[in-house]
Amino acid sequence: MGAIAPPPHEEPVAKILIVDDHPAAREGLALAVSRYPGLHVCGEAGDTAVALQLVATEGPAVVVVDVSLRGGSGIDLVKRVRDRYPGVRVLVWSMFDEALYAGRAIRAGASGYVEKTQPTEKIVAAIVHVLEGGVHLSPAMTELLLRQTKTGQAVGADPVEALSDRELEVFRLFGLGLDTQQIAERLHLSPKTVETYRGRIKQKLGVDSGSAVVRLAVRWLVENTGGAAQ
Repeated sequence: MGAIAPPPHEEPVAKILIVDDHPAAREGLALAVSRYPGLHVCGEAGDTAVALQLVATEGPAVVVVDVSLRGGSGIDLVKRVRDRYPGVRVLVWSMFDEALYAGRAIRAGASGYVEKTQPTEKIVAAIVHVLEGGVHLSPAMTELLLRQTKTGQAVGADPVEALSDRELEVFRLFGLGLDTQQIAERLHLSPKTVETYRGRIKQKLGVDSGSAVVRLAVRWLVENTGGAAQ
């Protein structure tokens, strides 16, 4: 009787959850991830509620989260995932320049930030780096955050950086042309709460009208995303 051959070695598979409100973006990244040995896309979500449900049921090792989501902010989702599932690592990817959101993402508990404009192989490499326990940021962003930590203040900050995460999300949605009611519905807030945020934004940006907030928000979006919808 011949010897029984040992079973073939199987490389451990790491589950990756992709959270983005653009189906094409999710599908493109999922395809790239699926080509990498040892990685498996265990689910896709377009909003925070579905994302949290999939984290609970699928147990991903890494969640890739966009800054902009239906029904909430990606930064807020990072906080919720890290609070509920501290063993899950999160990588934020976005059309926004790294300087705008990377610091917020790291403070929220993310393990890295990568821009969607990067080549696909670099985005997958960022996922692998985070999976292996690293923190993924560009060298320039790493240096900037270290300088901020050392001095205790933002380096070269503009007024928008003074906005809280929620204020920045409201500001961004005004820039996309949404009105108070639409923002309230999208973020599951009351219109009164949105107006409170608008008032705080006006104060922090040094403007005296809601229309001025909108103009600044539109310009900010164009300058930092090339006008791409988020």
